[in-house]
Amino acid sequence: MKILLTAINAKYIHSNLAIYSLRAYAKEYKDQIALAEFTINQRTEYILSEIFKKKPDVLCFSCYIWNIRFVLEVAEEFHKICPKVPIWVGGPEVSYEVEDFLKKNRFITGVMVGEGEKIFRHVCDCYVNQDGHGLENIKGLAFLDADGHMVCKEPEMPMDLSEIPFCYDDMEDFKNKIIYYESSRGCPFRCSYCLSSIDKALRFRNLELVKKELAFFLEKEVPQVKFVDRTFNCDHRHAMEIWRFIKENDRGITNFHFEIAADLLTDEEIAFLGTLRPGLVQLEIGVQTTNPKTIHEIHRRMDLERLKHVVQQIKAKENIHEHLDLIAGLPFEDYETFQKSFDEIYALKPEQLQLGFLKVLKGSYMFEHKEEYQVIYESNPPYEVLETKWLPYEKVLRIKLAEEMLEVYYNSRQYPMSIKLLETEFDSAYVMFESLGKYYEEKGYAGLNHTRIGRLQILLEFVETIDAEHLELFKQAATYDIYSRENAKSRPMFASDLNEFKELTRKFCKKGKLTHLEKFDYRMPEEETVAELPGKQKEPYYLLFDYEKKDALNHRAMVCEIDTKA
Repeated sequence: MKILLTAINAKYIHSNLAIYSLRAYAKEYKDQIALAEFTINQRTEYILSEIFKKKPDVLCFSCYIWNIRFVLEVAEEFHKICPKVPIWVGGPEVSYEVEDFLKKNRFITGVMVGEGEKIFRHVCDCYVNQDGHGLENIKGLAFLDADGHMVCKEPEMPMDLSEIPFCYDDMEDFKNKIIYYESSRGCPFRCSYCLSSIDKALRFRNLELVKKELAFFLEKEVPQVKFVDRTFNCDHRHAMEIWRFIKENDRGITNFHFEIAADLLTDEEIAFLGTLRPGLVQLEIGVQTTNPKTIHEIHRRMDLERLKHVVQQIKAKENIHEHLDLIAGLPFEDYETFQKSFDEIYALKPEQLQLGFLKVLKGSYMFEHKEEYQVIYESNPPYEVLETKWLPYEKVLRIKLAEEMLEVYYNSRQYPMSIKLLETEFDSAYVMFESLGKYYEEKGYAGLNHTRIGRLQILLEFVETIDAEHLELFKQAATYDIYSRENAKSRPMFASDLNEFKELTRKFCKKGKLTHLEKFDYRMPEEETVAELPGKQKEPYYLLFDYEKKDALNHRAMVCEIDTKA
């Protein structure tokens, strides 16, 4: 008997915590359980062939909005080839409107609804010990009987997380991959767009178990561990115990990612976070909007001013990467209020600002009220908003232009000096990004692949249309951006002639050292935000970029000014 747990991940570097947890909990059937992980970037024909070669007796899929199309395509073709092999699915994408899903997809045997560990273990028992009989007695299992009628027992009770065995043992399986870890389930908040609001049973894994398991990751020098806890800091003691432990046992390698509510952080927590090694921790903070009406309507509890204060306090320590989120398409959020939300949060200058679009998820409050909000959204996953009562499709497209430029020029962290100076040309950061996006469209650059130097060349073309007088300054900022990241093998066309300071390069760039010397006629601003463009220097100055000493957060070279007269 072979039961195959299958995951189709969004990227190769991702791993699927769900299938590892299911196998760990059904430990008595471990010899009968096999795992298979693929990505949405692989051809479905390849995934199908690999699953077929494994010859499963029972096939199970982990389903999410990003992979459900692939899962259904592969499952349907597999059913044609192996019609006698039962195909079970589970996960948030199939746990709602189950009867409709099963009737549309008759090749699926059934659905494991909700929390899957106990259900899966019972399913294993039925197939391994009872020749597939007794499925109708399993809580949380849904399927259609021979007459097409729905069979579904009541769901399982929320389980004790400490009962799930640690699911990571052989780290070779996770080489070059992100590790996902769970120390709690559920969420204390009831945000209307999120499925976590449905799970009202907030539970924590035993802290001693957590510490033991985190010690394993630290000992194995895993590059990154992402906590999947929906609001990691909702319990002060739980969060502080874990943060203290990873600080005390830090080996200088592992990075831990936490999703938190910034306004819940206490002064004690903020002070402690400021003592951590740069790069040890990164924080993801869901803001979503700054519009009071929207915050109230989506049932968020958030002290916005406290959140801003906390973000700034953490940023001031320069040791933690902060990732802030916004969502376009929420109720009562029109184009103007979204622009205001964007500008307010962008002004905090997080290391990353993710601009997402509302996903109308089955089972969520937002889904139930879609008619009231006049939400039009994609029929297929990821069910992304097209327009709302407040935000027409035309404005959604404009926001998408800004979102793409934000990703390219800000979130990539590859063009900080150029963007810092470009901000002085606009009263609104949002307008800046949208204007740049419009330029891409007008020139036919949108939708094409561009190199880093190519992106900067386009930015310089754009600057020439709005402020040709300062083009030389922007060329030097672009040169700074190139060499602060890497010692580029090919010299950009917009950079000055290296022959002008060849002798100084020989003097200060020592053989065997990864350094680069660059001449500047304008003072490159060190501040995060500048009020006006700098003027030309009376005398040029020189910066040395040291690639052997990089910043732990932004990965840019250490930069120091050289005294050429010394």
